[in-house]
Amino acid sequence: MKWNSILKSLLKTAVYVMDQTSAQVDRASERASDFADDARTAIFPEEDHTLRNVLLFVAGVGVGVGAGMLLAPASGEDIRNSITEKVQDISDKVKGRSSSQKYDATGTE
Repeated sequence: MKWNSILKSLLKTAVYVMDQTSAQVDRASERASDFADDARTAIFPEEDHTLRNVLLFVAGVGVGVGAGMLLAPASGEDIRNSITEKVQDISDKVKGRSSSQKYDATGTE
């Protein structure tokens, strides 16, 4: 009987402590949520940021172009000549195919 009452007392104490801890966790969770909302509002205020977004986009394009110029494997003139040669090769192949095949009015050979 004595052990029974001691066990009941221990279980009641454990439930009380867990209930108090749960309440503290709820309060801490609510404070953290409020803090996150305040931080989100500070970082992303509810104003129109179209100009800022456009300026950031232009800055990103500028950084990309600058990095491309610095890291390019060849000079601009060499790259342009290479592109021109490739376009000429492709156009010659297309012209060669179209002139070698004869089509009638129905589009068949």
